[in-house]
Amino acid sequence: MSRDQESQLNTPVAAEQDGIGKDTRTVAGLTLVSRVLGLVRDLVTVRVFGDTAVGSAFAAAFAIPNMFRRLFGEGALSAAFLPEYTRMADDDPRKADAFASLTIGLLALVTGIITIVIELGLLAAVMYSGDDPDRAYSLKLVMVMLPFMPVICVAAILGGMLQSHGRFGPWAAAPILLNLCIIAAALPYFFVEDADAATWAYPIGIAAVLSAVLQVAWSVWCLRGRVKWTTGVSQARVEAKAMLWRMVPVMIGLGTLQLNAFVDTLIAMYPNWVGPTIFGHDYPLDESSNAVLFYAQRLYQFPLGVFGIAVATAAFPALSRVAKDKERFGEMLRRGVRLSLFIGLPASVGLMIVGGDLIRVMYSGFGDGFSDEGVVRASAVLMGYAVAVWAYSLNQLFTRAFYANGDTKTPMTIALVMVGFNVSLNVVLIWWLKEAGLAWSTAICAIGQTIALVIAARRKLGLELLRGKTRAFGKILVGSGVMALGLVGVAMVYRDSGSWGSELVRVLVLTGAGAAVYGVWSIVMKMEELGWLLSRSTSSEKTE
Repeated sequence: MSRDQESQLNTPVAAEQDGIGKDTRTVAGLTLVSRVLGLVRDLVTVRVFGDTAVGSAFAAAFAIPNMFRRLFGEGALSAAFLPEYTRMADDDPRKADAFASLTIGLLALVTGIITIVIELGLLAAVMYSGDDPDRAYSLKLVMVMLPFMPVICVAAILGGMLQSHGRFGPWAAAPILLNLCIIAAALPYFFVEDADAATWAYPIGIAAVLSAVLQVAWSVWCLRGRVKWTTGVSQARVEAKAMLWRMVPVMIGLGTLQLNAFVDTLIAMYPNWVGPTIFGHDYPLDESSNAVLFYAQRLYQFPLGVFGIAVATAAFPALSRVAKDKERFGEMLRRGVRLSLFIGLPASVGLMIVGGDLIRVMYSGFGDGFSDEGVVRASAVLMGYAVAVWAYSLNQLFTRAFYANGDTKTPMTIALVMVGFNVSLNVVLIWWLKEAGLAWSTAICAIGQTIALVIAARRKLGLELLRGKTRAFGKILVGSGVMALGLVGVAMVYRDSGSWGSELVRVLVLTGAGAAVYGVWSIVMKMEELGWLLSRSTSSEKTE
């Protein structure tokens, strides 16, 4: 390596860019552990509930507070809070402590009030659902799990504070507590004679709420020595007010995927909450549709949560710090885009090819679970979602890039258009594709949002994302195609015997083959993205 190359490598921007890869690896590694436990959790709960009306009710009860968590805690408030808190923590730690204390207090108050209002509304709905026990049961489950929302929102802001202080690991590990609590509550079901799934859903829901409390305690403990909580918050009121004004557009812009998923839940739960007909016609979905949709969603969210959101999470604080330096900001965002595509594109391709086998292994056989019809329906749903894993990842990154620059309006405008388009497309496609229509609509809108955000980044931020990087993006695209050919070839040669064990081996073989082909391609083509993810130290560390 020449002296000029070494000098370039030792610059602050190089260190910050390498830090994105390092922090992405930290978040992705711990998130991988959490997501694997999440798959175990799904493997257990699907065998408790199956593709039944009870399964749909539990899926809705779990999805509603999680939607609020993603919008308020991990979405809007976190994205509005983190850039300001990061700057304060660097420049004025005492003011940062006041800002954090005020934000946590306001969040607990507002989400607590929202929870109480919704609980009262649900109670009234239950009282007037005496003639429909299935509807009343579903609403009661929502009431049990709704307190998860305010507690986990507080935990999410604490997690953002940890990330601002460079501690990405503790918050990435926090969801492990949720999975362990639910697994612990669900496992005794299999050892109780004549256990009733509808009854067992209640302790599982309570376990989820308890896990949120544990996550708050864990995050506070990990922040010790870094934050001094205070009641003297007057010095941060101006910044807190400005943050709240930014929160609504941020909530819409960053929460597009969550809002679309929530709309999907409402549409899928129509047979459970309203009835089997609409305007005198048979509704195209049935009482098990939401269970099919929920468990299929869990599988595309695995690579998205492990890698896609990990890149955006790791990049956000760094982008916030260099937002005023256009050159450094652009280079850092390009690196984030390359990492997102390096992981997201092959993830999309792999899920499209292996998805059906994965559904069968995860949700049927080896005990109860989905019916044969449910497996077919869930496979079709997963195919629709899988098409756009790369787009979901990029949308998270681009939206945060705008927020780091103080622009909340542009992502909000694009998101509003896409949510409206998604609703319209949903109500059309379900008549032909049933639950899969909801998935395809979400994927189409996500790709449209990505294109719109790229165009906006060029016009609003002056960023040329392909500048000097066309070959790098081409390697990712061709490598994903090579991986697809390899997977198809292995799938044609390797057949299972029809048993659950042989199907599991087939999934493992296909997954390993895909990873091996893409990994070899990355090494042979000397793709920098692989080095960024595997590097054990930042540039700054190398120079010490």
